[in-house]
Amino acid sequence: MRHVIWTQWDDLEVPEGIVRRSPSNTDLERDNLDDITIYVPTYAVGRPALELTRRMPNLKILQMPNAGYEDALEFTRPGMTLCNGKGIHDASTSELAVGLAIASLRGFPDFVRNQDKGAWVHKHQQTINDKRIALIGYGSIGKAIARILAGFDVTVVPFSRSGSDGSQKISELDGQLPTFDIVILILPLNDESRKMFDKRRLGLLKDGALVVNVARGGIIDTDALVAELNSGRITAALDVTDPEPLPESHPLWRAPGLLISPHVGGNTPAFAPRARRLIESQLRRLAAGERLENVIVPGDIS
Repeated sequence: MRHVIWTQWDDLEVPEGIVRRSPSNTDLERDNLDDITIYVPTYAVGRPALELTRRMPNLKILQMPNAGYEDALEFTRPGMTLCNGKGIHDASTSELAVGLAIASLRGFPDFVRNQDKGAWVHKHQQTINDKRIALIGYGSIGKAIARILAGFDVTVVPFSRSGSDGSQKISELDGQLPTFDIVILILPLNDESRKMFDKRRLGLLKDGALVVNVARGGIIDTDALVAELNSGRITAALDVTDPEPLPESHPLWRAPGLLISPHVGGNTPAFAPRARRLIESQLRRLAAGERLENVIVPGDIS
Protein backbone atom coordinates (compact mmCIF):
# COMPACT_ATOMS: atom_id res chain seq x y z
CA MET A 1 0.00 0.00 0.00
CA ARG A 2 1.00 3.65 -0.38
CA HIS A 3 2.24 5.06 2.92
CA VAL A 4 2.19 8.67 4.07
CA ILE A 5 4.23 9.56 7.16
CA TRP A 6 4.04 12.66 9.35
CA THR A 7 6.95 13.55 11.60
CA GLN A 8 8.27 16.76 13.10
CA TRP A 9 11.28 16.73 10.73
CA ASP A 10 10.97 18.44 7.37
CA ASP A 11 14.06 16.71 5.96
CA LEU A 12 13.52 13.13 7.15
CA GLU A 13 14.91 10.66 4.61
CA VAL A 14 12.15 8.41 3.28
CA PRO A 15 12.37 5.54 0.79
CA GLU A 16 10.85 5.85 -2.66
CA GLY A 17 7.13 5.24 -2.54
CA ILE A 18 6.61 6.77 0.92
CA VAL A 19 5.27 10.32 1.07
CA ARG A 20 6.75 12.66 3.67
CA ARG A 21 4.58 15.15 5.50
CA SER A 22 5.80 17.51 8.20
CA PRO A 23 5.13 20.99 9.63
CA SER A 24 6.40 22.56 6.38
CA ASN A 25 3.52 21.14 4.33
CA THR A 26 0.92 19.91 6.83
CA ASP A 27 -0.68 21.76 9.71
CA LEU A 28 -1.94 19.05 12.05
CA GLU A 29 -4.51 21.36 13.59
CA ARG A 30 -6.07 22.64 10.36
CA ASP A 31 -5.32 20.29 7.45
CA ASN A 32 -7.06 17.08 6.44
CA LEU A 33 -5.18 14.09 7.88
CA ASP A 34 -7.12 11.28 6.20
CA ASP A 35 -4.18 10.06 4.11
CA ILE A 36 -1.67 9.70 6.95
CA THR A 37 -0.81 6.03 7.53
CA ILE A 38 2.30 6.48 9.73
CA TYR A 39 2.42 9.03 12.53
CA VAL A 40 5.26 9.99 14.86
CA PRO A 41 3.86 12.33 17.55
CA THR A 42 5.93 15.42 18.20
CA TYR A 43 8.24 14.73 21.12
CA ALA A 44 7.44 16.14 24.57
CA VAL A 45 3.95 17.35 23.57
CA GLY A 46 2.16 14.54 25.40
CA ARG A 47 -1.54 13.76 25.11
CA PRO A 48 -2.46 16.58 22.69
CA ALA A 49 -0.16 15.02 20.07
CA LEU A 50 -1.82 11.63 20.57
CA GLU A 51 -5.32 13.10 20.37
CA LEU A 52 -4.58 13.99 16.75
CA THR A 53 -4.69 10.29 15.83
CA ARG A 54 -8.49 10.51 16.13
CA ARG A 55 -8.40 12.58 12.93
CA MET A 56 -6.33 9.95 11.10
CA PRO A 57 -8.86 7.27 10.05
CA ASN A 58 -6.34 5.41 7.89
CA LEU A 59 -3.52 5.34 10.42
CA LYS A 60 -1.68 2.02 10.32
CA ILE A 61 1.47 2.65 12.36
CA LEU A 62 1.81 4.77 15.48
CA GLN A 63 5.53 5.15 16.11
CA MET A 64 6.15 6.66 19.54
CA PRO A 65 9.25 8.81 20.08
CA ASN A 66 9.30 7.68 23.72
CA ALA A 67 10.41 4.45 25.33
CA GLY A 68 7.28 4.54 27.48
CA TYR A 69 4.09 3.76 25.61
CA GLU A 70 1.36 3.32 28.22
CA ASP A 71 -0.30 6.60 27.24
CA ALA A 72 -0.48 5.51 23.58
CA LEU A 73 -2.42 2.31 24.25
CA GLU A 74 -5.66 4.27 24.55
CA PHE A 75 -5.20 5.53 20.98
CA THR A 76 -4.27 2.18 19.38
CA ARG A 77 -7.19 0.90 17.31
CA PRO A 78 -7.76 -2.68 16.10
CA GLY A 79 -5.37 -3.45 13.25
CA MET A 80 -3.01 -0.59 14.12
CA THR A 81 0.65 -1.26 14.88
CA LEU A 82 2.18 0.49 17.89
CA CYS A 83 5.97 0.81 18.15
CA ASN A 84 7.92 2.51 20.92
CA GLY A 85 11.16 4.47 20.84
CA LYS A 86 13.38 1.89 22.51
CA GLY A 87 17.00 3.00 22.26
CA ILE A 88 16.31 6.66 21.53
CA HIS A 89 16.64 7.87 25.12
CA ASP A 90 19.27 5.48 26.48
CA ALA A 91 22.10 8.01 26.54
CA SER A 92 20.24 10.99 27.98
CA THR A 93 18.05 9.20 30.51
CA SER A 94 20.87 7.05 31.88
CA GLU A 95 23.02 10.16 32.22
CA LEU A 96 20.28 11.92 34.18
CA ALA A 97 19.65 8.91 36.43
CA VAL A 98 23.27 8.78 37.54
CA GLY A 99 23.44 12.57 37.65
CA LEU A 100 20.43 12.80 39.96
CA ALA A 101 21.92 10.18 42.24
CA ILE A 102 25.26 11.99 42.48
CA ALA A 103 23.63 15.42 42.84
CA SER A 104 21.41 14.20 45.67
CA LEU A 105 24.19 12.38 47.50
CA ARG A 106 26.76 15.16 47.16
CA GLY A 107 24.30 17.88 48.19
CA PHE A 108 24.05 19.86 44.93
CA PRO A 109 20.66 21.40 45.89
CA ASP A 110 22.25 22.88 49.04
CA PHE A 111 25.20 24.16 47.00
CA VAL A 112 22.84 26.08 44.71
CA ARG A 113 20.80 27.50 47.58
CA ASN A 114 23.94 28.62 49.41
CA GLN A 115 25.38 30.13 46.24
CA ASP A 116 22.19 32.17 45.81
CA LYS A 117 22.77 33.53 49.34
CA GLY A 118 26.51 34.01 48.90
CA ALA A 119 27.11 31.58 51.77
CA TRP A 120 30.22 29.36 52.00
CA VAL A 121 28.94 26.30 53.88
CA HIS A 122 31.36 23.39 54.11
CA LYS A 123 29.63 20.10 54.98
CA HIS A 124 30.38 16.40 54.94
CA GLN A 125 28.37 14.81 52.11
CA GLN A 126 27.69 11.32 50.80
CA THR A 127 29.26 9.71 47.71
CA ILE A 128 27.97 7.25 45.16
CA ASN A 129 31.11 5.17 45.63
CA ASP A 130 31.04 2.08 47.85
CA LYS A 131 27.27 1.91 47.51
CA ARG A 132 25.10 -1.09 46.76
CA ILE A 133 22.65 -0.14 43.99
CA ALA A 134 19.45 -1.85 42.88
CA LEU A 135 18.61 -1.20 39.25
CA ILE A 136 14.93 -2.05 38.84
CA GLY A 137 14.21 -2.44 35.16
CA TYR A 138 16.86 -3.86 32.85
CA GLY A 139 15.86 -2.85 29.36
CA SER A 140 18.04 -0.75 27.10
CA ILE A 141 18.04 2.28 29.43
CA GLY A 142 18.68 0.10 32.47
CA LYS A 143 21.66 -1.46 30.76
CA ALA A 144 22.96 1.99 29.82
CA ILE A 145 22.74 3.06 33.47
CA ALA A 146 24.66 -0.06 34.47
CA ARG A 147 27.41 0.78 31.96
CA ILE A 148 27.82 4.27 33.42
CA LEU A 149 27.84 2.94 36.97
CA ALA A 150 30.61 0.51 35.99
CA GLY A 151 32.95 3.49 36.16
CA PHE A 152 32.38 3.85 39.91
CA ASP A 153 33.28 1.69 42.88
CA VAL A 154 29.76 0.36 43.32
CA THR A 155 27.90 -2.93 43.36
CA VAL A 156 25.00 -2.96 40.89
CA VAL A 157 22.26 -5.59 41.14
CA PRO A 158 19.80 -5.40 38.24
CA PHE A 159 16.22 -6.68 38.46
CA SER A 160 13.74 -7.44 35.70
CA ARG A 161 10.43 -9.25 35.43
CA SER A 162 11.99 -12.15 33.51
CA GLY A 163 15.34 -12.29 35.28
CA SER A 164 17.12 -12.33 31.91
CA ASP A 165 20.52 -10.94 30.85
CA GLY A 166 22.07 -11.60 34.24
CA SER A 167 19.37 -9.79 36.19
CA GLN A 168 17.39 -11.12 39.11
CA LYS A 169 13.63 -11.46 39.05
CA ILE A 170 11.61 -8.60 40.47
CA SER A 171 9.66 -11.23 42.41
CA GLU A 172 12.84 -11.67 44.48
CA LEU A 173 13.26 -7.96 45.18
CA ASP A 174 11.63 -7.59 48.59
CA GLY A 175 14.03 -9.90 50.38
CA GLN A 176 16.97 -7.80 49.20
CA LEU A 177 15.59 -4.26 49.41
CA PRO A 178 16.93 -3.61 52.92
CA THR A 179 20.48 -4.23 51.63
CA PHE A 180 20.56 -1.41 49.05
CA ASP A 181 21.84 2.11 49.53
CA ILE A 182 20.37 3.36 46.24
CA VAL A 183 17.34 2.14 44.28
CA ILE A 184 17.01 3.34 40.67
CA LEU A 185 13.64 2.81 38.95
CA ILE A 186 13.61 2.47 35.16
CA LEU A 187 10.80 0.06 34.31
CA PRO A 188 7.59 0.44 32.30
CA LEU A 189 4.39 1.56 33.97
CA ASN A 190 1.73 -1.13 33.76
CA ASP A 191 -0.71 -2.94 36.01
CA GLU A 192 2.12 -4.87 37.65
CA SER A 193 4.36 -1.88 38.35
CA ARG A 194 1.74 0.72 39.25
CA LYS A 195 2.44 1.85 42.83
CA MET A 196 5.01 -0.93 43.12
CA PHE A 197 6.76 1.22 45.70
CA ASP A 198 3.89 1.62 48.13
CA LYS A 199 4.01 2.20 51.87
CA ARG A 200 5.01 -1.41 52.55
CA ARG A 201 7.83 -1.56 50.00
CA LEU A 202 9.18 1.90 50.81
CA GLY A 203 9.22 0.75 54.42
CA LEU A 204 11.59 -2.07 53.47
CA LEU A 205 14.28 0.39 52.44
CA LYS A 206 17.17 0.87 54.83
CA ASP A 207 17.49 4.11 56.74
CA GLY A 208 19.30 6.67 54.60
CA ALA A 209 18.47 4.94 51.30
CA LEU A 210 18.08 7.03 48.14
CA VAL A 211 15.31 6.35 45.60
CA VAL A 212 15.87 7.62 42.05
CA ASN A 213 12.89 7.48 39.66
CA VAL A 214 13.50 8.11 35.95
CA ALA A 215 10.71 5.78 34.85
CA ARG A 216 7.12 6.91 35.48
CA GLY A 217 5.69 8.71 38.49
CA GLY A 218 2.94 6.15 38.99
CA ILE A 219 5.43 3.46 40.00
CA ILE A 220 5.70 5.15 43.41
CA ASP A 221 2.78 5.79 45.75
CA THR A 222 3.18 9.56 46.10
CA ASP A 223 1.45 9.86 49.48
CA ALA A 224 3.61 7.09 50.92
CA LEU A 225 6.75 8.73 49.54
CA VAL A 226 5.82 12.11 51.02
CA ALA A 227 5.36 10.47 54.42
CA GLU A 228 8.74 8.74 54.23
CA LEU A 229 10.52 11.92 53.12
CA ASN A 230 8.89 13.96 55.86
CA SER A 231 10.11 11.42 58.39
CA GLY A 232 13.68 12.03 57.21
CA ARG A 233 14.31 8.29 56.95
CA ILE A 234 15.04 8.18 53.19
CA THR A 235 15.79 10.63 50.38
CA ALA A 236 14.69 10.71 46.74
CA ALA A 237 15.49 12.19 43.35
CA LEU A 238 12.63 12.24 40.85
CA ASP A 239 12.50 13.09 37.16
CA VAL A 240 8.88 11.92 37.09
CA THR A 241 6.02 12.44 39.52
CA ASP A 242 2.41 11.47 40.08
CA PRO A 243 0.61 13.73 39.32
CA GLU A 244 2.51 15.35 36.49
CA PRO A 245 3.08 18.20 35.97
CA LEU A 246 3.38 18.61 39.72
CA PRO A 247 0.95 21.31 40.94
CA GLU A 248 2.54 24.29 42.65
CA SER A 249 0.81 23.50 45.95
CA HIS A 250 1.73 19.80 46.01
CA PRO A 251 3.45 18.63 49.23
CA LEU A 252 6.25 16.96 47.25
CA TRP A 253 7.71 20.40 46.56
CA ARG A 254 8.18 20.97 50.28
CA ALA A 255 9.34 17.46 51.22
CA PRO A 256 12.85 17.39 52.73
CA GLY A 257 15.57 15.33 51.11
CA LEU A 258 14.00 15.51 47.64
CA LEU A 259 15.50 16.64 44.33
CA ILE A 260 13.02 17.12 41.46
CA SER A 261 13.69 17.56 37.74
CA PRO A 262 10.67 18.21 35.46
CA HIS A 263 10.63 15.03 33.34
CA VAL A 264 13.61 16.00 31.21
CA GLY A 265 15.31 12.60 31.05
CA GLY A 266 15.24 12.31 27.27
CA ASN A 267 14.90 15.95 26.29
CA THR A 268 18.44 16.79 25.17
CA PRO A 269 20.15 17.32 21.80
CA ALA A 270 20.85 13.58 21.81
CA PHE A 271 17.15 12.93 21.07
CA ALA A 272 16.79 14.12 17.47
CA PRO A 273 19.61 12.19 15.75
CA ARG A 274 18.70 8.96 17.54
CA ALA A 275 14.99 9.38 16.84
CA ARG A 276 15.62 10.10 13.18
CA ARG A 277 17.88 7.06 12.82
CA LEU A 278 15.23 4.80 14.31
CA ILE A 279 12.39 6.18 12.19
CA GLU A 280 14.40 6.12 8.98
CA SER A 281 15.38 2.52 9.75
CA GLN A 282 11.73 1.66 10.34
CA LEU A 283 10.78 3.12 6.96
CA ARG A 284 13.52 1.18 5.17
CA ARG A 285 12.26 -2.00 6.82
CA LEU A 286 8.71 -1.20 5.80
CA ALA A 287 9.72 -0.51 2.20
CA ALA A 288 11.66 -3.80 2.08
CA GLY A 289 8.76 -5.80 3.51
CA GLU A 290 10.67 -6.55 6.71
CA ARG A 291 9.30 -6.67 10.25
CA LEU A 292 9.37 -3.40 12.15
CA GLU A 293 11.43 -3.03 15.32
CA ASN A 294 10.11 -2.21 18.78
CA VAL A 295 6.62 -3.52 18.06
CA ILE A 296 4.44 -3.29 21.17
CA VAL A 297 1.07 -3.98 19.56
CA PRO A 298 1.19 -5.78 16.20
CA GLY A 299 -1.29 -4.86 13.51
CA ASP A 300 -1.93 -5.02 9.78
CA ILE A 301 0.47 -2.78 7.86
CA SER A 302 -0.24 -4.20 4.41
